[in-house]
Amino acid sequence: MSASAPVASEPAMIRMHILVLLALKVATVTAALALLIIFSVQNAVVGVFWAFGLAFGIILQRSRLCFASAFRDLFLLKDGRNMRAILTGLAVASAGFVLLMAKGVPDPTAGALPNQAHIVPVGPYLLFGGILFGLGMVIAGGCVSGTLYRIGEGYMASIVSLIGILVGLELASHTWNWWWQTQISHDPILWLPSWFGYAGALALTLLLLAGAALLTYVQERGRGPQIPLRSKPQIEPTTIRDRLNKLYQQWLIQGWPIVTGAIALAILNIFTFTVDRPLGVTGELSAWANRAAGLVNLAAGPLQGAAQLAGCNLATGSGGTWLTETFAIDGGLVFGAFVAAVLASEFKLRFPRQKIRYAQSFAGGSFMGYGAGLAAGCTIGAFFSAIPSLGLNGWVFGIGLLLGAGGGVQIIRRLA
Repeated sequence: MSASAPVASEPAMIRMHILVLLALKVATVTAALALLIIFSVQNAVVGVFWAFGLAFGIILQRSRLCFASAFRDLFLLKDGRNMRAILTGLAVASAGFVLLMAKGVPDPTAGALPNQAHIVPVGPYLLFGGILFGLGMVIAGGCVSGTLYRIGEGYMASIVSLIGILVGLELASHTWNWWWQTQISHDPILWLPSWFGYAGALALTLLLLAGAALLTYVQERGRGPQIPLRSKPQIEPTTIRDRLNKLYQQWLIQGWPIVTGAIALAILNIFTFTVDRPLGVTGELSAWANRAAGLVNLAAGPLQGAAQLAGCNLATGSGGTWLTETFAIDGGLVFGAFVAAVLASEFKLRFPRQKIRYAQSFAGGSFMGYGAGLAAGCTIGAFFSAIPSLGLNGWVFGIGLLLGAGGGVQIIRRLA
């Protein structure tokens, strides 16, 4: 009789487990909405950007959209599907950005630049920053936005990556004035609409994106046949409850196609630009890094020319309130990924099996942080927001990412 008692209690234990999971999901969503209300009361724009940040994290977590894997897989696996998805997102964002920029600056040949667009001077520093960032994101296993959303999923190595990113950003702040004086202040700003008009610049950008997509197919040659995934037969819902459950499963439980995530991120980027500025994450992180360095009297001094640049330029984080639009984006990204992971029952504290992963994460993060600080952005700000801003700087940084990722793949092959 006593041996059968645990069996009899199993249904009750299962029901209790389900109730606990349900309570956790409700509490997580409630907390996200409560913070939205609190931030909105303090500052309406911050509240809007907190909502954008939540959407940012949900999109990345559900689609597993990671720029590091897109660049890495081109070399490691000869697989261009992730890169083609990102290129599709760039095309969508470029079309939306053109409409917004044309409204703000009707005549692009007059010399004015659209406010807050990610357009910075073009020079060797940008290529160098892209190479460092591409190298670091492959070594660390994720870019800056990928690091933040994986923290929301419970990855411990990503926390170490974030520490490395902060260290790299602070080092970039300490060397920024040298870069500004010797190079950046002398480099030209190259904005395509000032030469070709909006229509010509957009057409050229779309042509370059299409060309890049074709090159991914060239890279895929010789990788061998790919076995298509077999999909399970779907039973069509017949009741309203079944339809709602199917929608819940599709959007909150099952993973999204990566191209869906890239297009959703592009649309979100257009919305954020409509309100104030395109997406970017490293500017706020540099302020965190400088505040932390200030605790041990190692904070960087005034950054020459940084305030003149758009994009995710370095920030000292001194003075003012911490509750800003950029904080809302970064904090919302982490919390949004956490919400999505909890709703999909995917949140779990994950520790690397090999201790060397901690060293890889820190080293890769440091490279990324320095590269992002130097180039005024990461794969989001200096690439995914810069190319749609129709600045040549986005393409130069992208070439640097490609070169750095190729070198990073060679390193991780030797480490493996």
